[in-house]
Amino acid sequence: MTPIESAATLADFRLAYVFATSLALGLLIGLERERHSNSKAGLRTFALTALFGTLSALLTDKIGSGWILAAGIFVLGGMMIASHWSSKEAPEDPGTTTTTALLVCYLLGALIWFGFTYLSVVLALLVTALLYFKPELHGLSQRLSRQDLVSLLQFSAITFVVLPLLPDKGYGPYGALNPYEILLMVVLVSGLSLSGYVALRHIGERQGIILVGLLGGAVSSTATTLVYSRQHRSGVAPIGIATVVILLANLAVLIRLSLIAGVIAPKILPQLLPLFAIGLLAGTLVAVREWLKMKLRHVTTPPTITNPAELHVAVGFGVVFAIVLVATAWLNDLAGASGVYTVAVVSGLTDMDAISLSTLKMFSLEQLTAAQVGTAIAVAYGANLFLKFLVVLTIGGRELASRVLPGYLTVGLGLFAGWIFH
Repeated sequence: MTPIESAATLADFRLAYVFATSLALGLLIGLERERHSNSKAGLRTFALTALFGTLSALLTDKIGSGWILAAGIFVLGGMMIASHWSSKEAPEDPGTTTTTALLVCYLLGALIWFGFTYLSVVLALLVTALLYFKPELHGLSQRLSRQDLVSLLQFSAITFVVLPLLPDKGYGPYGALNPYEILLMVVLVSGLSLSGYVALRHIGERQGIILVGLLGGAVSSTATTLVYSRQHRSGVAPIGIATVVILLANLAVLIRLSLIAGVIAPKILPQLLPLFAIGLLAGTLVAVREWLKMKLRHVTTPPTITNPAELHVAVGFGVVFAIVLVATAWLNDLAGASGVYTVAVVSGLTDMDAISLSTLKMFSLEQLTAAQVGTAIAVAYGANLFLKFLVVLTIGGRELASRVLPGYLTVGLGLFAGWIFH
């Protein structure tokens, strides 16, 4: 085979790959639309639209003018409008969603030609998911209160408007107060908590205690512990349900910390994951044993927890985080790692995120070793366990505390074992 023939073969293969990918994306979106009898476009229409977009992009690229690609959008939109008005029946769906999906499908086909294959595939999957999960999204919007929507808007404004404007420079004692980094950590923690909060609101009373415990812990393990201790004391939640939810909420903290560490300091994960994994495994065994004691998968009401994206909650965490940053830097300079552990004990009693974020940041700046960060987090977690046990004992009573204590001790011992070998 000559070099010219070889080059031609590669070009043909690229063309075949591009158009096959475009066809696959159109079929994917069209498959979802085909399920709706009142939809103006289905499997074939979406597949042809994606190919139409790729062909338009190809001609645009060869001619060097964008008018063909732009004209395709107007032609496609006009065809859908004409199809809608020519219908004698008034469908329940006015067709706006399908029309928009077709236009997106056309542009995705064009993107594939210009080399944005990965982006096109991701967007096609997102579009299909948005179309398919319409009932769930509608139910979610109905569950969110006005205050929840205000909190979401506040969170969006902080993330996309305020955060980019802040200076990325250290101020104050030891240069520990970096406005950009502080707000970035607030956004990270609030975002993780918010995703758990939205999921918790969405499941309502239809799911079992496993989801309630894990999602409640993702939002606030302390608040979940407090709520279910009260519910058991008042007779709303049986002791089995309260025990499992409290134990699972506590285990969710370790999963949350793993995610935070992976975002802030991914290099430390090989040292921290054994610490978290052994503690998580040990605690899970006790939680599963308690769950099996109940014999049935009870349905339980999710805990009432404040939206973590509310402005006062985010600002409160930002203030605590800033204080912990300064205290950690000061005590580390004054007493070395032992000073950091002192802050970990105090901070862990109220908030695990602040001390975890501050020590992870110091690891990134090479001010703490991975072993010292692991020790600080383990110490803070132990202090947090102690506080939550006091909450269970004083609010939930001795019987609930006696059921929760083995789980707390097991996860604590597992964490200690992980600390020895990490």
